[in-house]
Amino acid sequence: MHAPAHYRMSAELATIIDLIRYGASRFGAAGLTFGHSYDNALDEATQLVLHALYLPHDMNPVYGQARVTAEEKATVLALFERRIRERIPAAYLTGEAWFAGLSFKTDPRALVPRSPIAELIEAGFHPWLGDLEVHRALDLCTGSGCIAIAMAHYNADCQVDAVDISDDALALAEENSIRLHAPNVRLLKSDLFGALVGETYDLIVSNPPYVTHDEVAALPPEYAHEPDLGLRAGDDGLDLALKILCDAPEHLNDDGMLIVEVGESESALVELLPEIPFAWIEFKVGQMGIFAIGRDALVAHHARIKELADAR
Repeated sequence: MHAPAHYRMSAELATIIDLIRYGASRFGAAGLTFGHSYDNALDEATQLVLHALYLPHDMNPVYGQARVTAEEKATVLALFERRIRERIPAAYLTGEAWFAGLSFKTDPRALVPRSPIAELIEAGFHPWLGDLEVHRALDLCTGSGCIAIAMAHYNADCQVDAVDISDDALALAEENSIRLHAPNVRLLKSDLFGALVGETYDLIVSNPPYVTHDEVAALPPEYAHEPDLGLRAGDDGLDLALKILCDAPEHLNDDGMLIVEVGESESALVELLPEIPFAWIEFKVGQMGIFAIGRDALVAHHARIKELADAR
């Protein structure tokens, strides 16, 4: 006589590492999409298991052989089922995402933190800022607040304004500001630069929406859990980026620098403005659609940029 399936599974999945391996296999078989903090099934399964067991995300692998109780196993497997059935990104299931070495609260009020700008922040934006000293910085379209708060964390002498049009996103950013003790961050509601009249900065950083209408329609189900407002940016993904390029000179100090993420819309931007000397930043994994440009270049090409921005 065969034992019931749940008894057999209890015997077969005995340790933490068993559960991680099982979850990764289930995720792979289900054809899940990764890219919200983690880019593969094994890492997502690891984080879900550790979260369910109240263990640190960077737990020593030696504990992988620790056995789990039946109750713990049931909790982990239920989390796996939600990930598969509802296609919710793992970071929303755990309520946590790591960005620039910091733990951020994350939920559907804003996109899951995942920008490669984290690498720039940890490197102090070297070498892109040259000798520029950053006393005031702006994070435009701040979402969860991850870029602004990380900038403030790694440069305690810098005052950082974090701007978003979404009340929900700003509420989450405020929770993260408190969570990560960031007194040098000021949260402001604004439609891009709309409420920032007279404010100027040494550095403006932005990870605005840059996904085209067609791309949004084709996104895997995981992305449907994120706010559409944080993704969609017109037919070529540049509706917001062009407005930022147009208005940034007014809010940059003389030697100021603008850094913007446009992702897959990089080619469309280069095609629209081939004459502009965008510096496309190389990351450890290559180019990621993020450019740096100084105020002088923006001023020199302002007429053409404004013409394109006004046409949107």
